[in-house]
Amino acid sequence: MARNSSIQEDNKSLVQASFDNWRSGTGSPFDLLAPDAEWTIVGSSPLSETYRSKSEFLDNVIYPFNARMATPLVPSVRGIYADGDMVIILFDGAATATDGVPYRNTYTWYFQIRETKVVKAIAFFDTRVFDDFWMRVKPQDRIA
Repeated sequence: MARNSSIQEDNKSLVQASFDNWRSGTGSPFDLLAPDAEWTIVGSSPLSETYRSKSEFLDNVIYPFNARMATPLVPSVRGIYADGDMVIILFDGAATATDGVPYRNTYTWYFQIRETKVVKAIAFFDTRVFDDFWMRVKPQDRIA
């Protein structure tokens, strides 16, 4: 039991550090994704599906999401919970879209972690809020 407890605490700490980095603008939880990680967006959003790799998810969801933002999304973690190899994160995200309208959403992500890498993720959030933002705001070209 102690070994499982240690893995849970290590995984929780790993995820907490990634969210701390995201909040401070020095990294993100996406840095934890294994190259072949599966990310599932639950719901009926146009983006609701299972992405079969880190690059597919980043290219189709995260980069276009960020290109619609005037300010980076800043997470406020409500809680991080661990059970076995699963870490559950409940957080609020806030940013301003390029059209000047604030974006606010609440997320729950489930991360299955193996050897410090997220191998599966499941994301829940208010798809109505997300879809309004996604359809209303067109991605802006950004200089990297």
